[in-house]
Amino acid sequence: MRSDAAVWPGIAPAVLVCLAAPAFFVLQTPWLGWALLAVGILSAWLVERTRPRVPDQVVSVGSRRESARVIGVRREPSLTRDLSLIALGMLIVSVIPLAAELDNLAMLRFTLALGGAVAVPYLVSRFVFRDRAISFPWRSGTRWGRLQWGWLVAVLVLGWLILPFYFITSGVYQNWPVVDTPDLIARLFVGVGAVGIWDELFFICTVFALLRRHFPDALANVLQTIVFVSFLWELGYRAWGPVLTIPFALLQGFIFLRTHSLAYVVTVHLLFDAVVFGVLVHAHNPGLLPIFLV
Repeated sequence: MRSDAAVWPGIAPAVLVCLAAPAFFVLQTPWLGWALLAVGILSAWLVERTRPRVPDQVVSVGSRRESARVIGVRREPSLTRDLSLIALGMLIVSVIPLAAELDNLAMLRFTLALGGAVAVPYLVSRFVFRDRAISFPWRSGTRWGRLQWGWLVAVLVLGWLILPFYFITSGVYQNWPVVDTPDLIARLFVGVGAVGIWDELFFICTVFALLRRHFPDALANVLQTIVFVSFLWELGYRAWGPVLTIPFALLQGFIFLRTHSLAYVVTVHLLFDAVVFGVLVHAHNPGLLPIFLV
């Protein structure tokens, strides 16, 4: 992470890029999102132009300089490049409506757009920028402890207590299509789970990881939360949904910092989404899943 003198000038460009998310997904005003992305990336480039350039470091193996084998080049992280990767992902997502639909065309549209929002920034980082800024660390190499297992149980209990009240009393369950046949219920199950996994691949392993290269962890977490919660808003978590989604997004970032495990944050998210799925089925078919208090 960079010194304070390098961090503070870069905050404004990062905020502008992240604010494009509510422009796209909450206000649904594409031109405003495009403008914020353009100004954010341009200002990041101007900030970097004023900094003294840090020379690339050649990484080599060998005891003698003249015979050492070069294995790579370590470059200083570029705020312009990293913000452009975040912008690229958001632009890809923004080309489709995020209203939950379960027909074949809608599911294909989601697959291509969401998949592209993860794959394209990764490929650009890996093969164009050649800086390996994005990775997906599935396991940390350590076993889950009691606290981690306890949190998984807590997620189920808290979801069971809170989510039915939120979805049903606010009426936001109507933002998802009616699922009253086995086929539609199965499609909803697959869709909810797939989007949950994608959330962690994009918001945590892409947006959060790129921001952490330039800012303190707490600030990077707040910035990724802006993008995360904006996406969830258009997806259907409206009314007082941000009261739930903001803490959830912050916690997912914090948990990833503690565990360094994509497998764990995905497990947390899928347990949460399993309750969401159950609540949606229950709300559209009262009595079918009589396991909730509301």
